[in-house]
Amino acid sequence: MRLRLPSTSAAMIHSNSLHKQIVSKPELGNEEFTQKVLNNRRWTLPSPEAKIHQLIHTQGPTFLLNTHPSFGDANRVNEQRKYFYVVRDDLLHPLVNGNKARKLDGLLPLLQHYSVTDVVTCGGCQSAHTAAIAVLCAERGIVSHLLLRGEQPEILTGYNLMSTMYGNVTYVPRTVYANREEMLKSYAESVAGNDGSVLWFGDIVQASSATELFTDPNFMQMDVSRSEENHLRKILVVSEGAGDSVALLGVIRLVQYLSQNHLLGKQRLMKFVVDAGTGTTAIGLGLAARCLGLPWEVYAVMLADKIDGYRKQEERLLSEFKKHFNIEFIDHNVNREDAGIVNWVERGRPRKFGNVLEGEVEACQQIAQQTGILVDPVYTLAAWETAMLLSSNEAEGGPEVVLLHTGGTLGMFGLAQRYKKYFGMLKKGHSH
Repeated sequence: MRLRLPSTSAAMIHSNSLHKQIVSKPELGNEEFTQKVLNNRRWTLPSPEAKIHQLIHTQGPTFLLNTHPSFGDANRVNEQRKYFYVVRDDLLHPLVNGNKARKLDGLLPLLQHYSVTDVVTCGGCQSAHTAAIAVLCAERGIVSHLLLRGEQPEILTGYNLMSTMYGNVTYVPRTVYANREEMLKSYAESVAGNDGSVLWFGDIVQASSATELFTDPNFMQMDVSRSEENHLRKILVVSEGAGDSVALLGVIRLVQYLSQNHLLGKQRLMKFVVDAGTGTTAIGLGLAARCLGLPWEVYAVMLADKIDGYRKQEERLLSEFKKHFNIEFIDHNVNREDAGIVNWVERGRPRKFGNVLEGEVEACQQIAQQTGILVDPVYTLAAWETAMLLSSNEAEGGPEVVLLHTGGTLGMFGLAQRYKKYFGMLKKGHSH
């Protein structure tokens, strides 16, 4: 089974241009930016570390995985053998997607600091976001209320099962779910009752910035005083997909880790590839590269929206980030076409979001069998295909390609229920 690559013409790349938004660099230096945004902050993950593997591919294609790559020009593979690096964020947590763990890296400690007792959020039936909220909140003694779109499936599996096991799930009619903000507000108020209070993300992140919330960076456990001093419920509303500016912090922390000299370094040209649902992870990568002065370009494969929607998301998140963390940027080169921080890429085989096309499940199987890396046909296969395309077309000595593997393992269980025909074909095997 040959892996179908997007053609060069199909993989259209949009260089984002923002008007009067972030451009080249922040006013403060790289070290000042790190000190202001990252240093001494409480984190969910004890370390930003991620494994980096190297994927070598040849015509066919066939794959070879190098789990202990050396970095630097002197250690590049033979020019006839194309490759890209894979940042294995899929290995961060057994139940939580890598990109979700990064998004929540800076958020959960704020919940604990402000004595939040309950979290209300929403997502689709197989939402990786709601599962991540449920698991990570349960680990910290916080109650999660998860509003899932549609009807309860006959068999609970995948992220839906994890959301149900770890959180409190309510299924919401699609007509009600269409107005997410009102739905979340109404439900949060019902949980709070007469004596509780409802907080929104902006309330706590602005307060934390104003009070310089710095403490032991290894802080992980629940504040013991929370249950002793506060008897009233505090309910925090977290938006769908955790697409808020605080979600950028964990991604920036990852980029700072990867840019260490013994890893990807700060001087080498890189093309970072990631799948884009809400686009938050991609925007975080682009923001981090720009603010840390790295010669890295970010390529995000658009899966859930059109280019205009992602550009609006980019503008909104950057505006919020500037506001919430008191970061000012130098506004020059605003009229250049390449002034944006993300290159938005069309998927090679476009489709309605969430759909799986014929041959893609077998492609995921081929990658898994040859490399031990599991990708899913909705999200990470799209990024994998784009990383292959970019690394195949890259001239010798040009930028190296890096794929951020965002996870998605549990999503395969839900897809197997929905696409029985495609997954059923795996039982028949392949003739060689």
